[in-house]
Amino acid sequence: MPQTPASIALAAAALGLSAGLSPGPLLSLVLSQTLAHGPAEGIKVGLAPLITDAPIIIAAWLAISAAHGAPTVLGLLSVAGACLLVRYGIECLHAPPPDAGKPGAAPRSLWRGVAANFTNPHPYLFWTTVGVPMLIDAAGSGTAAVVTFLGVFYAAIVGAKIMAAVLAGRFRRFLGSRAYRLLMAVLGLSLFYFAFVFARDGLSLLGKP
Repeated sequence: MPQTPASIALAAAALGLSAGLSPGPLLSLVLSQTLAHGPAEGIKVGLAPLITDAPIIIAAWLAISAAHGAPTVLGLLSVAGACLLVRYGIECLHAPPPDAGKPGAAPRSLWRGVAANFTNPHPYLFWTTVGVPMLIDAAGSGTAAVVTFLGVFYAAIVGAKIMAAVLAGRFRRFLGSRAYRLLMAVLGLSLFYFAFVFARDGLSLLGKP
C-alpha cells in the first residue's frame, strides 16, 4: 500500500530513535567509550550501524523478495515482526538507565562498535522481520520513499547514539533522569502501534479476519 512521505519518515524516526536509545550492547559501548576516552570516541561507536547494516539489509531483502509469492511466509514474518516490536516496546517501557560498562584500555572505538553490532542478533532480527518488510512496502511509493526511510532511520539511530555520547560526557545524570524514562515510554508506545500494524497485515496475509 502506497504511503505518504510523512508517514514513512515518522515510522523511520520512531524506529530509529527507539533502537538508538534502548539499552543494549552498542549503547553500553557508546557510554563506556565516552566515559573512558571522551564523547568523540563514543560518537565513533555510534557510527557503527552505517558500516554493519548494509550487508544485513541486502541479504534480508533478497531472502524476503524470494518469498514474495508465498503469502504464508510473508504473513509469518509480519507476525514475527509484531512480536519483536512488542518485545522492544516492553523493553523501552521498563528500561533501566543504560550501564556505562567497563572502560577499555585502548579506544579503537569504531572497530569495537562494528564488532559489537555484527555479533548482536538485534540488527538481523530487526531487518528481517521489521525493517526490510517496511522498505519493500515503501518501495511501492517509489525509490524516493525507500531513500527517505533509510535516511531518516539512520539519521535517528546514529543521531540518538551521538546524543547519548554528548549527554554522557557533559550531563551524566540525564541517563538516570525522569526525562530519559519518559522519552523511553513514548518510544515504547510508538512501537506498540507499529506492532499492531504488522500483526494486522500478517494476519491478513495468513487469511485471518
